[in-house]
Amino acid sequence: MGEKDYMEWFKKRLEYIKENKPLVHHITNFVVMNETANVTLCVGALPVMAHAREEVEEMVSLASALVINIGTLYPEMVESMLLAGKEANRRRIPVILDPVGAGATKYRTETAMNILHQVNVAVVRGNAGEVSTLAGYQAEVRGVESITHGEDMDRVSLELAARLGCVTAITGPVDYVSDGERVVTVHNGDALLGKVTGTGCMATTVIACFCASGEPYLEATAAGLSYFGVAGELAAEKAGPHPGSFHVQLYDALHSLDLDTLSSRARINLETI
Repeated sequence: MGEKDYMEWFKKRLEYIKENKPLVHHITNFVVMNETANVTLCVGALPVMAHAREEVEEMVSLASALVINIGTLYPEMVESMLLAGKEANRRRIPVILDPVGAGATKYRTETAMNILHQVNVAVVRGNAGEVSTLAGYQAEVRGVESITHGEDMDRVSLELAARLGCVTAITGPVDYVSDGERVVTVHNGDALLGKVTGTGCMATTVIACFCASGEPYLEATAAGLSYFGVAGELAAEKAGPHPGSFHVQLYDALHSLDLDTLSSRARINLETI
């Protein structure tokens, strides 16, 4: 894949965000709520965090993308997720699912599967353990962290995407994105992203911002992950080895990132499987 090909992915999405300031509705976990709201603003979109089942259908009708994040589950939240997801489907609003900790407990795994069965999800973004679990492979997930997996992530991503009929994104040192026919790898990021709570959830939010302009979601997801990864690289260069400084610099990098910088630093490849 040539540079000009994926630069168009960035250009289209960033122009849409700048011109429309799309609303991204989050039904998300309490640990990252402030983080993902700030990330949405830094990218140029608008966040709303609305969980009450009495208003989620109305709220999602105003949005351009919906994030469902199962990090801090309780029954009423699950009900809200399903209501919002189904309303988003009726209105052709993309739903991005972050199955935080799927595989760690029966409740998390069953909730993630239930959402996938009842809601037409556009993108599933998770770590290797979470996505492997949803694909039916053996994986160890301790808390919400992926510890081990026994399959090739390009194949897992491809097979899960084909089975679910949605884009899958497996994030890690290399990100694997598939629509069931193609696999795109993203090679941007920095190890300090693993030292700040919620960076996976932040990546999901950036994907949602990029998906707000519409399909194809494979391109939107890969571009969003590269954008987030490049921001992580720039933040690490300024912060040195310090996670607290990195956290602040990450916001600044997400806010200031431009096409010229992306053109010189984005590393996106189309894999042949």
